[in-house]
Amino acid sequence: MSIRHWPAAERPREKLLARGPESLSDAELLAIFLRTGTAGCNAIDLGRQLLDQHGGLRAWLDLPPARLQDCRGLGAATTALLLAALELGRRYLFADLQRGDALANPDATRHFLQARLRGYPHEVFACLFLDNRHRVIEYEALFRGTLDGASVHPREVVKAALSHNAAAVILAHNHPSGIAEPSQADLHLTRRLREALGLVDIRVLDHVVVGDGEAISFAERGLL
Repeated sequence: MSIRHWPAAERPREKLLARGPESLSDAELLAIFLRTGTAGCNAIDLGRQLLDQHGGLRAWLDLPPARLQDCRGLGAATTALLLAALELGRRYLFADLQRGDALANPDATRHFLQARLRGYPHEVFACLFLDNRHRVIEYEALFRGTLDGASVHPREVVKAALSHNAAAVILAHNHPSGIAEPSQADLHLTRRLREALGLVDIRVLDHVVVGDGEAISFAERGLL
């Protein structure tokens, strides 16, 4: 039976507006974007099939845009809506982070960096640039590498920090392997960056390594 013939209280859009988005399953949320199903399959059933085929919501949404667009029932318009929704979520987290002292709210910092860096199939090195009150000025991904690492040049990090007139930075990168445990190379890089940035009176407040489902803070580990 088509969803439009269901009782109003059970239709995903009406259910969301009446009970809140948390009341919907992953497949029901996805159905709002899909809008229609395919022959013999309503939008919720199609959503369930897509999630089952690709290992769940996160694994499916982490697909490259071209592969996402090729999924049954999507196409360019729905793919664009989904990618826009993901980016809105990231920007919402960034706006929340900008409202106060980044160090006073480490969970917000961690959540934002996880949203930005988790899921890449290659390593990405990024910085949060902060003012002298530890408020976030900007987030910038500076280097892109391979599955095993990224070449990070201290001179370019210093140059970017100065261009943002930053007083401090939080370094961050992901481990595509999913294991967030810092490596010896990570420790060595952090020391080099601290020394380079220290020459121009810019402090390194933390280095966050993002893995699959967790993020490790050098500051919390006492590694700075």
